[in-house]
Amino acid sequence: MNETDSEFEDDYSPPLLPQGAPGDPDGPLDLRLKDATTGGVGQTFDTGQGRIFPCESCGADLEFHIGDQVLACQFCGHVKDIEFDSDAEVTEQDFSSMLERLRTWRQEAAQKKLDSGDAEHAGDSTTRNELRCDSCGGNVEFIGTLTSTHCPYCGSPVQLEKAHKCAEHRIPVDGVLPFQIEKDHAKNNLAQWVNSRWFAPNKFRKQGAEGNFNGVYLSYFTFDSMTFTAYTGQRGEYYYVTVGTGKNRTRQRRTRWYPASGRFQRFFDDVLVLANTGLNRPFMLALEPWPLLKVVPFNQQMLAGMMARTYDIELDTCFTEAKQRIDEAIQAETRQRIGGDTQRISSVDSRYEAATYKHLLLPVWLLAYQYGNKTYQVFINAASGEVQGERPYSPWKIAFAVLCGLAAVGGMIAANQ
Repeated sequence: MNETDSEFEDDYSPPLLPQGAPGDPDGPLDLRLKDATTGGVGQTFDTGQGRIFPCESCGADLEFHIGDQVLACQFCGHVKDIEFDSDAEVTEQDFSSMLERLRTWRQEAAQKKLDSGDAEHAGDSTTRNELRCDSCGGNVEFIGTLTSTHCPYCGSPVQLEKAHKCAEHRIPVDGVLPFQIEKDHAKNNLAQWVNSRWFAPNKFRKQGAEGNFNGVYLSYFTFDSMTFTAYTGQRGEYYYVTVGTGKNRTRQRRTRWYPASGRFQRFFDDVLVLANTGLNRPFMLALEPWPLLKVVPFNQQMLAGMMARTYDIELDTCFTEAKQRIDEAIQAETRQRIGGDTQRISSVDSRYEAATYKHLLLPVWLLAYQYGNKTYQVFINAASGEVQGERPYSPWKIAFAVLCGLAAVGGMIAANQ
């Protein structure tokens, strides 16, 4: 997160200070090529609800190749560059305008369900889509916010058409951070992470975390805002006095307090908030930072062969979380500006202006593994390689560390005596 600050300029009106202070290439795939064009960037199927990217050479499904950042066929080796609109760019979106549109959409959706007699589910936004796989004919279910997956019968990659681009009742995706870390690289990072867990059981460190890696694009919102803050408080400065006499003579620390107040502005850029549920949020937060300079305009071709989800958590709720993080940063800066050895903050009044957002898809490798009849989750930032997740603990190692600590404390006390 890039942050800059400066003093107020005359054009701004700051707050006032308070008072006083895989598919089969020889099977049905060949048939769909009759309607495909070599210049196309994908082909819709199942009445336009699904999207695939057929290989122009053999007809199998193209998948996004992380190492070369292209679409590649795993059967014949054909490679296709990802096609971008020359005018496309990732731009900031006006937060207030989108909130107004969201309010209108919610009212329309609720009224539509009320008119249909479904008052119980008015406002329920849970979605469920079922598509016929164009490779094998099996049904593929998209439940909730899942938008890109593999057919459970033949393994072919399948996407919901326009799931990330629609402007009706869903916020479209502005940009995608492509996968940068290949699966083998992620596995090596995971092995190093496991080996570095000293308090984990030796058996776990030896056998490692075994399981299937899943590459998934998760939904994030980023927020920008200029903030204007006025604060009041006290600056504390330490001084020392000697009290008592003889053996009772001691040196004590005391504090002188001085009033402090001021105003400042600070711009917050790309404050990230995860917009999906069902994930360990502290671990996901620990995956930061993300190399957002590598974000490119949204293109469905990058989702080929990967799982993807659209957002579960609404924009306004995500902004509330972003605001909490911004407020914490403002609080820390307020203390820094008050200065001294310690601080007391009486009031902090912040105003947010020119708020904007972007809806991004960021790449993560997910792994669920079992150890000792318990399931653990690991998350790997597929752009930086950062690993975060759950792991088992060895009670014997923890007990040994506690005993060593107690012994060290006892030795220090004995030495002082």
